[in-house]
Amino acid sequence: MTKKIAVLAGDGIGPEIVAEAVKILERLKQDGLKIELEYGLIGGAAYDETGTPLPEETLRISRQADGILLGAVGGYKWESLDISVRPEKGLLGIRSALNLFANLRPAILYPQLADASTLKKEVVAGLDLMIVRELTGGIYFGQPRGVRTLENGEKEGFNTLVYRESEVNRIGKVAFDIAQKRQGRLCSVDKANVLECTELWRETMTSLSNDYSDVELSHMYVDNAAMQLVRAPKQFDVMVTTNMFGDILSDCASMLTGSIGMLPSASLDENGKGMYEPIHGSAPDIAGQNIANPLATILSVAMMLRYTLDQAEMADRIEKAVSTVLDQNFRTADIYSEGMTKIGTAEMGDAVVAAL
Repeated sequence: MTKKIAVLAGDGIGPEIVAEAVKILERLKQDGLKIELEYGLIGGAAYDETGTPLPEETLRISRQADGILLGAVGGYKWESLDISVRPEKGLLGIRSALNLFANLRPAILYPQLADASTLKKEVVAGLDLMIVRELTGGIYFGQPRGVRTLENGEKEGFNTLVYRESEVNRIGKVAFDIAQKRQGRLCSVDKANVLECTELWRETMTSLSNDYSDVELSHMYVDNAAMQLVRAPKQFDVMVTTNMFGDILSDCASMLTGSIGMLPSASLDENGKGMYEPIHGSAPDIAGQNIANPLATILSVAMMLRYTLDQAEMADRIEKAVSTVLDQNFRTADIYSEGMTKIGTAEMGDAVVAAL
């Protein structure tokens, strides 16, 4: 049966990196992958054309799709807009509308890039970490929120951190299930010493662990977790945490691998339908220059094939092709070092296709 994929390129470098990922999909179609691509607008590009960062047509396409491939949203051009229509609202909106509550962010260091990390090779070599981030709750979505003027005329900004027990259970089950398939170790990250909301998070994770006797559960405060990611990252197997903490920690983990341009992500609903995207942003400062690294987006396609389209063999092929290209010493600017062959965005996509 033909699967539908919604392609949302977005802003900045989004169209460039998505174009290279589409090359991979088109190549795999020649090998029997039954897919149909449908394109939609999101973010600043959508606002410019429709007046909203998340048009109804994009939601329609995305709801009907089996999987969604996203580039990136945002840029300097739209920073002066009211917050209600900024590009990022399109991203938050589609996550909420499709109930994509589980964000999977692997941090894997390819051995060919061990010297590209800013940490010592012995600290990061062999790194294989999965961060599971709750994506549709927490302080990014909590109400009430806003900016108000106090009686003395001073302005005050406020946001609300809220998690229901059911939300914590839901993301916890995803994390425990993933840990079962890996090394059987799960670290839950919170700030239970000062935040009652994450005290409930810790209590709920502890209770849930009774259903997973084969998984070793530990707890860590977020500030210590950030320090430990830099000090000894290989101590972690799977980490699970809140929306905001996961946002920060996953970007921190990305730099352990040498470049944020190498890391894919998946955002899944309860049925395994997902949106797949690189974890980096739209990088408007390098947009249109053919220098962005498309490998994270290409690896996001591999995650889509593995987690949503049930095509693990093709996912393996993509990951092996990326490794082959790195063995051939091809590098985009972000992972380039002396002695390597520096190539552009489109050339890197072509190299992966050739390796396939």
